[in-house]
Amino acid sequence: MVNRYIDEAVKRKLYAESMGRCMNPSCQRELFCENGDIVEKAHINPYCETADNSFENLVILCPNCHTEFDKNHVFTSEEVLEWKKIRRTELEKFFSKQLETFEDLKKEVTPLLQENKTIYERYYLNDNKALWDKFEFKILVNNKKLKTLFLANSDLIQRHRKESYSNLAYVQSFIAHIDEFEATRTEEEKCREILFPPEINSMFGITPVEDFILPSTESLEFLIERLKAQGKYEGTGIGMDHPYIQMNDEGQSVRVFLDDTPRLRQLYYDYGCFMGAKVRLESLNYAFKYIRSRNVGFAFLSDSNLREITIQNTKLIFVYEYCLSQSELMRLAPEKNSIVVNLHNWNGESCISKQAYILAQNMNVRLLTIKGFYGYINGIK
Repeated sequence: MVNRYIDEAVKRKLYAESMGRCMNPSCQRELFCENGDIVEKAHINPYCETADNSFENLVILCPNCHTEFDKNHVFTSEEVLEWKKIRRTELEKFFSKQLETFEDLKKEVTPLLQENKTIYERYYLNDNKALWDKFEFKILVNNKKLKTLFLANSDLIQRHRKESYSNLAYVQSFIAHIDEFEATRTEEEKCREILFPPEINSMFGITPVEDFILPSTESLEFLIERLKAQGKYEGTGIGMDHPYIQMNDEGQSVRVFLDDTPRLRQLYYDYGCFMGAKVRLESLNYAFKYIRSRNVGFAFLSDSNLREITIQNTKLIFVYEYCLSQSELMRLAPEKNSIVVNLHNWNGESCISKQAYILAQNMNVRLLTIKGFYGYINGIK
């Protein structure tokens, strides 16, 4: 008996190469449908003559084109071999294009990621092996497109010299995952070395991840200013377990959580908002959580100034200094009867210098450590 077994790794490469369509440039019939696929694998040079089941000697066709090639001899082997080259050129033309903005990349990438996510959750996580084996073909095709898009547009992705701070590092990990996914078979998935990085879905606003709050309050304020200038800003929710900003994204109102780090980091990169952390946002959020926990009302002086609020007509200014000095207080120049709260608590009572206290008395300003801040909030009736 003739052994026509085709290695699974070869099949997966063929599926990815096809881009989900018949390889005949004059046909390009969609090979994937709701009930599975109509994929047929044809030998370019007859197997009975060559016993060649290599990737180079195989091509994905629809049933009609397969019949026309194998039985009716409408196409020559040279023509079919050329189809593989044509498909590679088409891939480069349509998916290697240089895009101008991350938003342009997002429009191309998001539908592919969404479809992969749906297939994975619906069939793999639900342990439906029969349907997973059919629909996995679609993931291979989508991954080929995603890899090409990412390689051509890596300059649009936020990057940092430290991998743990870099969205580009997640993209590079995803590309490695794509290569491994194409080369391995379903039964070995539990042993796969490189898993899909969920931060990819975070970056493109599909599924948030719960990470850490980026430290710079100033970066968030700058982002709010930029969004307001474009008419995209809708509001801020701060002083809670999962603080967020509400923004208009392509006509939809979306909530971006401040601990959804890859997404927020990408927004900072897109809008040029990375700034040094003068006031740590996590500490500021905790202070607002404490105010809310005591049912004390407060209001921001402006949308893009999160460091200054009013409580019962008294202005509070939040700073983050290892030791609030006289010179720093002079720089702040707080107005009379306002309160300056130092959120930095590592230095205990020494986080405010004696000279600063003396200057504050002359300025008719009150200075509070975190401990003093708690007492002040608790004393509000």
